[in-house]
Amino acid sequence: MPSALPDGEAVPADGSLPPSALDGSASRPLGFYLHVPYCATRCGYCDFNTYTATELRGSGGVLASRENYADTLIEEIRLARKVLGDDPRAVETVFVGGGTPTLLPAQDLSRMLGAIREEFGLAEGAEVTTEANPESVDPGYLERLREGGFNRVSFGMQSARQHVLKVLDRTHTPGRPEACVGEARAAGFAHVNLDLIYGTPGESDDDWRASLEAAIAAGPDHVSAYALIVEEGTQLARRIRRGEIPPTDDDVHADRYLMAEEALSGAGFGWYEVSNWATTEAGRCRHNELYWRGADWWGAGPGAHSHVGGVRWWNVKHPGAYAAALAEGRTPGAGRELLSDEDRRVERILLELRLSDGCPLTLLHERGARAAARAVTDGLLSPAPYARGRAVLTLKGRLLADAVVRDLVD
Repeated sequence: MPSALPDGEAVPADGSLPPSALDGSASRPLGFYLHVPYCATRCGYCDFNTYTATELRGSGGVLASRENYADTLIEEIRLARKVLGDDPRAVETVFVGGGTPTLLPAQDLSRMLGAIREEFGLAEGAEVTTEANPESVDPGYLERLREGGFNRVSFGMQSARQHVLKVLDRTHTPGRPEACVGEARAAGFAHVNLDLIYGTPGESDDDWRASLEAAIAAGPDHVSAYALIVEEGTQLARRIRRGEIPPTDDDVHADRYLMAEEALSGAGFGWYEVSNWATTEAGRCRHNELYWRGADWWGAGPGAHSHVGGVRWWNVKHPGAYAAALAEGRTPGAGRELLSDEDRRVERILLELRLSDGCPLTLLHERGARAAARAVTDGLLSPAPYARGRAVLTLKGRLLADAVVRDLVD
C-alpha cells in the first residue's frame, strides 16, 4: 500500500456513504483489508505506509502503540458495520497486510478477524490471508494463526541470494522463507504464497534462476513475482542517485519475467494475473481478484483505501492521527472520490486486462477497439479470445502490458 495519498473531497465525520453506493450491493462480493503499519526495520526499496518503533517514538503517543493497535482497528470494523447498515453480505475475503502483521501477537490478528466475523459474518469457505515476515513467525505462531481462522499465508522471500537481500535491506536469512512454507503446511494452511522480486541491482540471471528454483522446491501453491520499482524518497533511490549501485534496467526486467514464466509454468504453475501464478484455481488469491474485478472492500488501518459501489476513500496516514479519530468517534477517512461511469470503465480495462481471461472488447471505445485489432496483428493480444469478444494478453503482451493498456483506454 503506497504511502502517498491522493486529493479528494472530505469524508463525512460519520463516514456515511451516498445511498447509491449500496444499490445492488447484494450482487457484489465484499472483502476486508486490514493494514498493520509496523515494521522492525525499513527495507530500502519500500514506499509503503509503514513505521518502525523509532519513527513513531514521540509522534504518536500511546495511541499509536502496537500494544493497542488491534483494539483500535476493531473500532474501525465496528464503524464499517454502522456505515454499511443492514447490508446482508457476509465477508468473502480478509487480507491482513502491512508492514509486518506478524509483529503483532497471533491472538491480536485473530481478534481482528473475530470482529469481522461478529459484525458481518464470514462466508462459507472465506479466504483469510495474512502476510508474514519469515523471521517473525515460528511453528507455534503459525499454529495459533490457523486456530484463529486464517487459512492462507504469504511470506516475503524476495530472493534466495544473500547479496541481493542485502541491497534490498531485507533482514531474513536465505532459506528461512522456504522453511516457513513447510511449517505453514504442518500447521494446516492449505494455501501458501511466496513473494519474489526481480531486477535488483547486482542480481544476475543465475541469482534469479536460483531464487525461482528455491521457491518452487519449497512447495507453495502460489508465487508472486514483481519487478523492482525504485520509488522516489526511498533509501534505494538515494543510493542509485549517488551512484553506489546501478539503476534498474527494463530489458533485464523483461528477461527475468520470461525466466519466471518458463520456470513456473514448467513446474505446474499457471499465470492468472501478470505478476501472479498458482498451481490450481483454488490457489489463486481471491482477495486480490476482488480488487482486480472492481468488487467492494473496506480497508481498515492508517492509509488504507476502500471501495464500495463506485465510492473510493482513504484513511489518514499516521497511526496516531488514525487512532485519535476513532477515539473521538470520527471516521479516520482523509478524503474520497465518487467514480464516474467513465472512471469505472477505464479502471476495468486497466485491471482486467492484466488477468488471464482479459477484459471484454465491449469496454473499448472506437479508438481503443482499433488499437485492440492492431495489438492482435502485433502479437500482443491472443487471436482466439479476440474472436470471442475478449482482449487477452499474449506472453509478449504481458511484457508490454502498460503500453497495451494505454492504447486500449484511448
